[in-house]
Amino acid sequence: MPHPLDFSGKAAIVTGGCRGIGHSIAERFLQAGAGVVVCCRHQPEAPPAADGREAIFVTADVRDSDECERVVDVAVERFGGLDVVVNNAGGSPPADAATASPRFSEAVIRLNLLAALHMAQHANTVMQNQPGGGAIVNIGSISGMRPSPGAAAYGAAKAGLINLTETLAMEWAPKVRVNCVTPGLVLTEAADVTYGDAASQRRVAATVPLGRMADPAEIADACLFLASDLSGFTTGANLVLHGGGERPPYLDAVDRPPS
Repeated sequence: MPHPLDFSGKAAIVTGGCRGIGHSIAERFLQAGAGVVVCCRHQPEAPPAADGREAIFVTADVRDSDECERVVDVAVERFGGLDVVVNNAGGSPPADAATASPRFSEAVIRLNLLAALHMAQHANTVMQNQPGGGAIVNIGSISGMRPSPGAAAYGAAKAGLINLTETLAMEWAPKVRVNCVTPGLVLTEAADVTYGDAASQRRVAATVPLGRMADPAEIADACLFLASDLSGFTTGANLVLHGGGERPPYLDAVDRPPS
């Protein structure tokens, strides 16, 4: 019997797989034996690689449904089918909700919500017509589960992604499983942009109950699990990886008698 985490002979697409969390996800599926296609808007310096194999890179803007279809076609032509899609592409620069332009907000929602829907639709068309079906994993954000000052459109889109996951899981069962991974704070190569310098990053990490931010590889491991036979009865789920959550601010404001 094959190991449940052996993806040999299977094909996966990872959107936004050229850097950060997406790069780690692509590497993890390569390590597990899968053929991997990654898509980004710009050519990476080096596509994800592992065990002497390299991901296939496709230039694509996943905000465009036709581009999503083209990426799916590449995977099917190269590998003969499509078993896994990880909708990882996303992100947003900070913006004040009071002054963010309509064009900005629409672009953020297209990237973080509609792109995942478009890619999932084209993947589902393939997966529904192959014996083994398939698995789709959406990458959410803790911003979609709590107030997100400075990221209103992004947080709203990620909240919508959780609902989209649940809805697609119900509509597309039993052939296609759809789940979501929601990371909290993750220490990527761009951590300085979000969390500041090294000292600031240590202070931020200290707010996490586990005492650190997540490694991108830990997000990748969760995706591998949700795409594998180990989670064969898991669909419509949102796996939250936040290291124990965020400390409620009111706890620091409570007056306590001196000990």
